[in-house]
Amino acid sequence: MPTDEQLAFELLRRSDYGRVATSMRALPFLAAARHVVVDGKILLRMHKGYGYHHACVGSVVAYGADNLNVASARDGQWTVQLVGVCEAVEPTNAELELFGPTPHFADGELFDPVYLRIEPQFATVHTLQAGHDRSLQYIL
Repeated sequence: MPTDEQLAFELLRRSDYGRVATSMRALPFLAAARHVVVDGKILLRMHKGYGYHHACVGSVVAYGADNLNVASARDGQWTVQLVGVCEAVEPTNAELELFGPTPHFADGELFDPVYLRIEPQFATVHTLQAGHDRSLQYIL
């Protein structure tokens, strides 16, 4: 049986984007990020122009992703959350290739990538699965 962290990494590899959560000036916020899993860590690519990376670097963050918008409970839905310290990194060429092409624009500005790494301290995985199909019974 895989651990929650192993299952979390396996599920994260099935999606491209998630959300990083932390606080900025004592207020919580979520920011979308592209992610890849490398050597038991999560690498993130975000738009530098938003400045969100400043709140993430050196802080404990949560990163979450799911398949809730693309799967039904019948097919199996999942959510993953990882928590760990975030740091700025300069990815290798091989890691950059894993991300694929960068967007051209973010909110009308040229996309300026910044890369972060989260080393998870713990992971949580939740799954939703439909039960047996129920047939309708009519009472006359």
